[in-house]
Amino acid sequence: MLISVKNLKKCFNEGELVTKVLKGISFDIAKGEFVSIMGPSGSGKSTLMHILGFLDNLTAGKYYFEDKDVSKLSDNELARMRNKKVGFVFQSFNLLNRMTVLENVMLPLTYDKFSLEERRSKAESLLNQMGLSHRLNYMPNNISGGERQRVAIARALVNNPEVIFADEPTGNLDSKSGFQVMKLLQELNDAGNTIILVTHERNTAEYADRIINIIDGLIVDDSKVLKKQRVSENKELIK
Repeated sequence: MLISVKNLKKCFNEGELVTKVLKGISFDIAKGEFVSIMGPSGSGKSTLMHILGFLDNLTAGKYYFEDKDVSKLSDNELARMRNKKVGFVFQSFNLLNRMTVLENVMLPLTYDKFSLEERRSKAESLLNQMGLSHRLNYMPNNISGGERQRVAIARALVNNPEVIFADEPTGNLDSKSGFQVMKLLQELNDAGNTIILVTHERNTAEYADRIINIIDGLIVDDSKVLKKQRVSENKELIK
């Protein structure tokens, strides 16, 4: 099993005030699944994604990634897991505006034993697959929102991660660009990538195979999508 969560809890302490965000949730995610974590604002879904992506620590319970107990990993081991095992796509893109599109995608490879030429080649290849070969030397502020999100997806993929976390990836996009991003995520899943999508929109969640619905820090439903939204079958898979 790629991900296994057992009775996971997360609390935030502010002086004497304790806020319980996740109140004991359990689920498994297998390699190659496309899962949506859905819930309203404040439900705890983004906090859960941060824990699953090694950006935050749980308060109680267990989280196993590839059968490893994450709570027993050192800070250095967690940093390596973040860099090697997961890729992130955020609503706000999180691109560095002082770097070109190409440099943004190359960035996660900086601390690996790749030469500059190897980093450039790998980043260019992914950007070509995203249809962005004409934007390599553009700055993020000079391309569209949909293009910026595709750059963010290329950056998330550059280290060949085990799982891609997408946190409200269509939230800042118009409907056409949002559809293109969801089409791309579906293609990536069809090619074998594990996708975990965080969203508050049912329409977006139904692009996945399975929806975990969270309300007030608890799972209220975990079920397969019966009528999965499918993009056109006339598509080229992202390898």
